[in-house]
Amino acid sequence: MDDPRLSPAARTAIREPDNELFASAAAAYEIAYKQRLGRLDRLPDSLPRQLQREGIDVLSISFDHALAAAALPGPHRDPWDRIMMAQAFAERLTVVTIDTQFARYGVPVLW
Repeated sequence: MDDPRLSPAARTAIREPDNELFASAAAAYEIAYKQRLGRLDRLPDSLPRQLQREGIDVLSISFDHALAAAALPGPHRDPWDRIMMAQAFAERLTVVTIDTQFARYGVPVLW
C-alpha cells in the first residue's frame, strides 16, 4: 500500500526483486478485525488481487504453525502475533514489523 510510515530499510527490502515476499493469513485477520473496531482505515477489497499482482504469496496457517505458536513462552498474549512468530521460525522468514515483541522472542525483524 506504500504506507509512508514504512521504514526506508523495509521499503528497500520489499522492493528488492530477489526477495521472496509473504503475507501471513494471520495479518489478514488482524487487518479485518482492526477495521471493524475502527482502529484501521479500510483497505481495498481488491487487496488479495493486489498481493497476487505484486507477487506476494499468502502464507497459510498450518497445524504445525498453530502448535508452535501455542508452545511459545509468555508474556506475549496476542494469539495472532504468536502465530506470525511461529510462522517466521518454521519458515525461516524475517518479519517486517515495528512491534518490538517479535525481536524479544528471537524472530528476525526488519524495520
